[in-house]
Amino acid sequence: MRVRLPGDPEGRWDTVAEHLAGRYGRAAGAGRVEAMVAEGRFVTSDGRAVTPATPYTPGLYVFFHRDLPPEEPLLSGVDVVHRDERIVVADKPHFLATTPRGGHVARTAVAHLRRTLGLPALQPAHRLDRLTAGLVLFVVRPADRGAYQRLFAERRVSKEYEAVAAHDPGLVLPRTVRSRIEKERGVLAAHEVPGAAPNSETRVEQAVRGGGLGGYRLFPATGRTHQLRVHMNSLGLPLLYDPLYPLVLGQTPDDPERPLQLLARAMEFTDPLTGREHRFTSGLRLARWPGA
Repeated sequence: MRVRLPGDPEGRWDTVAEHLAGRYGRAAGAGRVEAMVAEGRFVTSDGRAVTPATPYTPGLYVFFHRDLPPEEPLLSGVDVVHRDERIVVADKPHFLATTPRGGHVARTAVAHLRRTLGLPALQPAHRLDRLTAGLVLFVVRPADRGAYQRLFAERRVSKEYEAVAAHDPGLVLPRTVRSRIEKERGVLAAHEVPGAAPNSETRVEQAVRGGGLGGYRLFPATGRTHQLRVHMNSLGLPLLYDPLYPLVLGQTPDDPERPLQLLARAMEFTDPLTGREHRFTSGLRLARWPGA
């Protein structure tokens, strides 16, 4: 976090530490701010640690990281599918967020890869839902990120997913599903708007079946939030172990024995900087894929 020290015409604070303790002491708890100062966790814009004697200077910027709640260790690693001087393609496991969000900060794919690969500036070019496993593209150099992000924004990445749901012998496949999907801030599930102009499109094919289940290949032409889960649910085929569709189950503990059966299996694109043709395939497999 960044804090700008306000003006002090009345001379209330002699030191930065006094101001921080008065500003954050009640919320942080008795003695916590003073302890953070002693640990050197407040720094100025030039990287110098704030000490108990650092004089108060109006307009000074002070940086610090909030205390974070402990996070569970990774259930499995993040395998690197491809790495070169510009990009990293990794297999994100189920239940791992792509980037920091909510209570997931250190336990994210980008944080893990930055640490293990020694690439502190690594950034994702797109996101994959926390519950979905599979391929994610990361960019090594910040200056290159926009070029790779535009690939996704301009729909120049061909993506293929695998999914497991019930088998419906009466449903004619393949078919293309188009609808308008809206997602309201603060609401867990997205919804379709009947009769509205479509903003999402997915081709659905059945690959295998067995034991009452179907293994499906999904080819999204767009990238709306929860698009594949919403479209499969609209066909009467909600994904196996989906906690949102058709019913919102609320905040449930992650169960490694029942991961959402959705996998970003393959992606294909022309590299915007080198012109090289790329096709990457996930090394992961869905646990309930029929016949596996």
